[in-house]
Amino acid sequence: MNSILDNFATTAKSSLQAFEGFSTQAHANFEKLVELNLTASKAAVTESFGHAQNVLDAKDVQRFAGIQSGAFEGLIERSAAYAQHVQSIFASSGTEFTLAAEAQTVEMQKAFAGLMANAPAGTEAAMAAFADAFASGQKALESAQASAKKALEVAQSNFAAATTQTTDIVKKATKVAA
Repeated sequence: MNSILDNFATTAKSSLQAFEGFSTQAHANFEKLVELNLTASKAAVTESFGHAQNVLDAKDVQRFAGIQSGAFEGLIERSAAYAQHVQSIFASSGTEFTLAAEAQTVEMQKAFAGLMANAPAGTEAAMAAFADAFASGQKALESAQASAKKALEVAQSNFAAATTQTTDIVKKATKVAA
């Protein structure tokens, strides 16, 4: 009986440590987003004052139009870069969480195997039912993880394509306007 309790205690400790790791990682990713937003806002303020100064220095309409066109193109490029950076933070975060969840699943499987091996006599039917339920849950989890990975890959691919296409359209439009 102590073996079962020891396995349970070990599994509980491992789960708590995994949760601590998830929490730490979530905070680290939040810090990355805050840092990115602070950097982006500082750059936006600096660039907006520089743009205002350039507009005030424009001597004719053609120069003014060129300044506006250049600012718009730069804005689109910076926005796309910002969006890609945010997407990379979320993608790396998702990968790290998935790896940690998979490691935790392996630990749970080990603990479950230990529980099955040390089950008291006469509980075979209950343990078999529990094993079937555990296996079904495991299959559902694996299916969900595979679907989530595929969805993330498709979303990343679509995002990259949309960003490239938008940037190209804006570049062409600003060249025509200039």
